[in-house]
Amino acid sequence: MQRIKQEREEILKELVKKLGYEFKNIKLLNEALTHSSYANEHKKRKIPYNERLEFLGDSVLSIVISDYLYNHLATLQEGELTKIRASIVCEPSLANCSINMQMGNYLLLGKGEEVTGGRERVSILADTFEAIIGAIYLDGGLIKVSEFILRTLHETIQDAIEGKIFKDYKTQLQEFVQSINTKKISYEVINEEGPDHNKIFYVQVKIGDEVLGEGAGKSKKEAEQNAAQKALKKVM
Repeated sequence: MQRIKQEREEILKELVKKLGYEFKNIKLLNEALTHSSYANEHKKRKIPYNERLEFLGDSVLSIVISDYLYNHLATLQEGELTKIRASIVCEPSLANCSINMQMGNYLLLGKGEEVTGGRERVSILADTFEAIIGAIYLDGGLIKVSEFILRTLHETIQDAIEGKIFKDYKTQLQEFVQSINTKKISYEVINEEGPDHNKIFYVQVKIGDEVLGEGAGKSKKEAEQNAAQKALKKVM
């Protein structure tokens, strides 16, 4: 890993206080806050960026939330547990946690991403939150990251259990289709445009072989939500 300048380390310590977790290896936190656009603008330095940590954090978040719901909602079946989990780990919920801790202020972004509002972009903030989960998991293990997740997402979890969080479009489409059809819903990336740090994804949603809608977004998740929204307008 790259060395961290003293000034940057002091800035990271501000975020550490907000996270409520003391890193043994603060370089992991710095990597979690490094966007691919920044790394691409400094290729010669071979700076590690947060996509691998995001991949790991996504899985860790899912198992921690699944474990919590399984043990605290003993009367609910798989379908209901899945819907509650989906509303907790969706992009808007995770981005909201990032906003509450002002994570956007600590991001390392490329100039292009900076000027186009990357610090406030929902997909980037949600991905950053997942990357930080991955970093805490590597630094402190499952118990510590579970404590962080359940503390940080406490209100979101309770709202989801009480049904106060609006269902995402993918979940709404899934429920509607299942009520009238047994065919499987699938999402497929049909095109990608732009450089890695500012890519646009195009996704189509299908029931069987029938295309119901298409959507675009700065992330695959965002594009899928937009495709599902258009599909809902078509079928309902």
